[in-house]
Amino acid sequence: MHPLTRRPSRALVAAAAAGAMVLAGCSGGTGGGAATPSSERISQQKVDAAMKTDTNLTFWTWVPDIQNEVKLFEAKYPAIHVKVVNVGQGAAQYQKLRTALKAGKGAPDVVQIEFQYLPSFRLGNNLLNLAPYGASGIKGDYAKWIWSQVSQGDAVYAVPQDTGPMGNVYRKDLLSAAGIKLPTTWQEFGQAARTYRKANPSKYLTNMPGNDAGQFIGLLWQAGARPFGYDGAKTVTINLHTPEVAKVVDLWNPLVKDNMIGVDPDFTDQWYQGLAKGKYASWQTAAWGPVFLQGTAKDTAGKWRAAPLPQWDTQKPAAGNWGGSTDTVLKTTKNPIAAAKLALWINTEQQPALKLATEQFLFPASQKILKDSTFLNQKSKFYGGQQVNKEFADISATVTPDFGWLPFMDFAYSSFNETLGKAFANRTDLGAALTAWEAQLKSYATAQGFTVK
Repeated sequence: MHPLTRRPSRALVAAAAAGAMVLAGCSGGTGGGAATPSSERISQQKVDAAMKTDTNLTFWTWVPDIQNEVKLFEAKYPAIHVKVVNVGQGAAQYQKLRTALKAGKGAPDVVQIEFQYLPSFRLGNNLLNLAPYGASGIKGDYAKWIWSQVSQGDAVYAVPQDTGPMGNVYRKDLLSAAGIKLPTTWQEFGQAARTYRKANPSKYLTNMPGNDAGQFIGLLWQAGARPFGYDGAKTVTINLHTPEVAKVVDLWNPLVKDNMIGVDPDFTDQWYQGLAKGKYASWQTAAWGPVFLQGTAKDTAGKWRAAPLPQWDTQKPAAGNWGGSTDTVLKTTKNPIAAAKLALWINTEQQPALKLATEQFLFPASQKILKDSTFLNQKSKFYGGQQVNKEFADISATVTPDFGWLPFMDFAYSSFNETLGKAFANRTDLGAALTAWEAQLKSYATAQGFTVK
């Protein structure tokens, strides 16, 4: 799995390390028995008995200090003992998880998995259907676009933990100095990029990296593109030649080729310096970005603001998503009831879920946390006193649902870097590179025995 797929995970750790500058908000044992068929709901009597039975759980997660929320769970259920283990972020964890599953030993009970990688573990039939364990009852607390990421039909394969709805953070001072009004449409954005570049020959309105597919895919999501899909069995959808994809590519292609935007690889020293030194006047980022930026560009405090992404249709506001993760339970657990309860409890109970948002700075998936005044009303000096959490909570409501993933997104990301990513980096034609990316994905899918739809 390509290491660049875990950028939002690294951003989370960096955000937690930013300390006072951050913007608030961003095994063994018995008692569960064997996994229960999806049609059979666990009785409250069985749940009560399991939660009173001495049980050991292992929880793999990279969230900093999540032990604080786990301690609350253990205080609520003293018979359940949870070992929190950080075996790495994103790709590093997934590789170890697959190795443990293949070996038939060493896998955790509960594990953090990003949205886009859930299908790859469903492909291996590794995820416990959490619906009988109470997960079907939490559907109403999540926006449709979030719930569609963790469920299929009546089955629920994970509990949403955090998300990454995309907005636009920008340097108000730099735009004002260049006489540029904040673009509200992508057409305005394209013109503003050229105007800003002309006024600042050594700087750019923004940067689009070629080493990280997440940002670009999030922009496809916003535009209404649905290039990927998986039916849960052996059929995948791969279609990168649609009008929705084309309008995104057609926007960025001339900006890239004419050197109107930066193309520095993100999450590198060069990129960090670009944000800190004013090389880029904006960043089209996810809801975890505002907190991350405070540690990266701390000397620019007070100069930034947050807004929605430029729109394709201002009458129908829309956003994409970049990042976000879940907690899920593996079928190999010997304690499915306790494991499911842990995954549900820390993400749905008010106290732990709010702590995840205000102490670990995970942007919440839960509607009740998104509406909580403790989370919403925080004002950030870094953003000129703006209520940035509220801004992104409003943006989250505009993310469109039913964006799908392939059960081999690790390959999809690495293939992006070799095709479309190279075109960004080398300022060559994005259209030809898009065709190459699609061809590689289809060839790989066929070679792996999938039917391509």
